[in-house]
Amino acid sequence: MLEIAKKDILSRLEFDNPWWEQGKKGKIAYENTPRRKYFEPFYQKILDVSVRRAIVLMGPRRVGKTVMVYHSVRELLNSGINEKRILYLSLETPIYTGLPLEKILSYFQELFNHKRDAQLFVFFDEIQYFRNWEVHLKSLVDSFADYRFIATGSAAAALRLKSIESGAGRFSDYILPPLTFAEYLMFIGRENELITATSPKEPFDIYKYSTSNIEALNEEFVNYLNFGGYPEAVFSETIRQDPGQYIKSDIIDKVLLRDLPSLYGINDIQELNRLFTTLAYNSGNEVNLEGLSQSSGVAKNTIKRYLEYLEAAFLIRRVERIDQNAKRFKRALYFKVYLTNPSMRAALFGQLQADSEAMGAMTETAIFSQWQHSMTTELYYARWNSGEIDIVHLNLVDQLPSWIVEVKWSDRPYKSHSELDNCIEFVKKNNSIIQPIKITSRTIADENFMYKGVQFKFEPASLYAYALGANILRHMDEKVQQQRIQKENLPTV
Repeated sequence: MLEIAKKDILSRLEFDNPWWEQGKKGKIAYENTPRRKYFEPFYQKILDVSVRRAIVLMGPRRVGKTVMVYHSVRELLNSGINEKRILYLSLETPIYTGLPLEKILSYFQELFNHKRDAQLFVFFDEIQYFRNWEVHLKSLVDSFADYRFIATGSAAAALRLKSIESGAGRFSDYILPPLTFAEYLMFIGRENELITATSPKEPFDIYKYSTSNIEALNEEFVNYLNFGGYPEAVFSETIRQDPGQYIKSDIIDKVLLRDLPSLYGINDIQELNRLFTTLAYNSGNEVNLEGLSQSSGVAKNTIKRYLEYLEAAFLIRRVERIDQNAKRFKRALYFKVYLTNPSMRAALFGQLQADSEAMGAMTETAIFSQWQHSMTTELYYARWNSGEIDIVHLNLVDQLPSWIVEVKWSDRPYKSHSELDNCIEFVKKNNSIIQPIKITSRTIADENFMYKGVQFKFEPASLYAYALGANILRHMDEKVQQQRIQKENLPTV
């Protein structure tokens, strides 16, 4: 049986790395596409040689991981790095199948006579398709201290679980979530038109945002729910006309029908598909194992395992329930499930309109999607016999609720005050909650609404979703700037 010839592998490597021949000024894929807000912190990680670790860029399919790698290559070239010190390859390419990472690297070293102490940047795209990748990558990090290894992968289940098991301090995970609503508005060029930002008066306060055209902002929010979580969909008219075909076949199906079954040896693919379809339809709603089992026809023990896989693969997020006293249940029989990207529901069940019945649940899904971009993980929902609160934040130290949010895609509670009684009851039982209580609406904005001695703040859901993402990303930018200043002020040896 013929083996793939070395010259064919080298030929493919040269094809994948056109900068070797074209030099710094040659054109690189995606270099003219806008950069995500996540690019700068990611690129700074690449440059940080003080930490001897491989960077593992994880996230759902089609959120821009490969594009961010190409942007990194362009920035390295612009900074003066020799083009022959940068290697990029996608392990999804058939010619690399079965080749050890060490062998591919040795071809690169041999091609340009690179020594062990050279400063090289090596990008392995879609690394999860390489068998036992984590063992080989760890070995490379240990063997070549001066090389920077960067890996990407869509099947985050394998990446996350195996990096924890086998990374042994050699991997730094970097997660790239779907687009925030703020990034979506920036990408379509309407952020400055629709949003006015007011800078904080105090150093550690957050920016405040307003809009003079809530109807237009809401229109874009609905578009965001339908396709806006994916950069490629934002820029392609073809995909926007039929997001279901693109998102379902190229993103959801590949994870459900290929990635997860191959990684975990799942035999009944249709069973997994039925469960995910049930979860997607119920995004933003409370579910339980018994109900899921009846709806999807999947056994409860199997559901538990599948839920872990789907969550690790960044398709869903589970949120635990607490009671009216903000106490957790010993047995978590009920929980809420959210799609990590609301556009997945539209792809499966049809596009949403502003008055669609599912808008309330998908607005809640979108707001939780913005929270993916934060390190804040202590988010729960409260439910008891007479009421429910959509978002409750518990302090990490004392586990007391500090703030709550009721998510609505309706102006009705502003007029029908009795719909706020659940908030009143929860606040009375938990005096640690900071007022005003946030209530999202469809169009109403009112910062000083009083009801039964409790202060409420009404804010349009679209504006709140924007503010969440914008402040999280702004905080990320500020952190990068602080790190730059610290580096510049370090004494030279």
